[in-house]
Amino acid sequence: MDAFYASVELLRYPELAGKAVVIGGGKRHQPMLQPDGSRQFSTLQGYAGRGVVTTATYAARDHGVHSGMGLMKAAALAPLAVLLPVDFEQYRLYSRRFKAAVAEVAPLIEDRGIDEVYIDLSDLPGAQEAVGHDACGGVRALAQEIRNSVRRATGLSCSIGVSPNKLLSKIASELDKPDGLSVITAADLPLRIWPLPVRRINGIGPKAADKLMALGLRTVGELAACQRDWLQQHFGRSYGRWLYEAAHGLDERPLVTHSDPVSMSRETTFDRDLHAVRDRVELSSVLTALATQVATDLQRKGFASRTIGIKLRFEDFKTVTRDLSLPAPIADAAALRQAAGQCLKRVDLSRRLRLLGVRAGALVRL
Repeated sequence: MDAFYASVELLRYPELAGKAVVIGGGKRHQPMLQPDGSRQFSTLQGYAGRGVVTTATYAARDHGVHSGMGLMKAAALAPLAVLLPVDFEQYRLYSRRFKAAVAEVAPLIEDRGIDEVYIDLSDLPGAQEAVGHDACGGVRALAQEIRNSVRRATGLSCSIGVSPNKLLSKIASELDKPDGLSVITAADLPLRIWPLPVRRINGIGPKAADKLMALGLRTVGELAACQRDWLQQHFGRSYGRWLYEAAHGLDERPLVTHSDPVSMSRETTFDRDLHAVRDRVELSSVLTALATQVATDLQRKGFASRTIGIKLRFEDFKTVTRDLSLPAPIADAAALRQAAGQCLKRVDLSRRLRLLGVRAGALVRL
């Protein structure tokens, strides 16, 4: 899905279409309805706090704003950008709608999170057919049908990458965003994949990219020109082999159409550091809210948890976790809150807190 959270918000606030919009604010950034029926929106100008950009419209990205960036830094880059609060319930609703729309056309799906899926088109009628002089015309038509189905169901655009495997499809899906459709075959590697930066390969992170650049390898094509043995000498046997295969567009991973979550968690970063004693009431309220949210997630997805944990980040950015194993699985908000409270008692709270999280692990199906 294209700029998913921001696109959902633009459905709610169509007057913001084409404008720089950043999602990541708190409740205080909720738009205010004016007497004339118009809305007054908060902007990033003068923002002070520890919020983080969840996503941004493409107009905001043109200013250098991106997901994961601190809102104060984003404010320096795009002070007049509109700032909206995060509404995960709404995003989950549209996520379910978009996935149902995909399934109507192509039911073999691997769920990759709230805004992305892998789809196997291989056995669908017409997928292997040529259309005119286009050898990939059949699969291109199916991909277009998926895009149309998603737009009808959600009013939103998506970008699709079609290729022989998951690795190339991931890259292809980002080549022509937004509202793009890219079909990549093995023959397209030299012209469309090899000129790209190595970071465009999903699985090459910042550290590996820095090491590749230090070795003079900036593009996928330069990586593809390396011998496999040489890559294994520098990156280890397993990762070196994977780098070689990825650069040549090789990926044998099948679709994973069903997998249970390992854990569920919720966390929040405070606008100001909180003290365990002086801000006890506020901290207790936040812990209760987080525990309730995790319990709601568990119940909605049909799971219970045998291990409840908390995550704390202090004013000096040190992070600690504490877990509690339970004799029986729970999914009840009150029981989860009690277990989280017991974890909290095992932490030295002499330092101020900047983040608090609650996690449910060791999940079992109800």
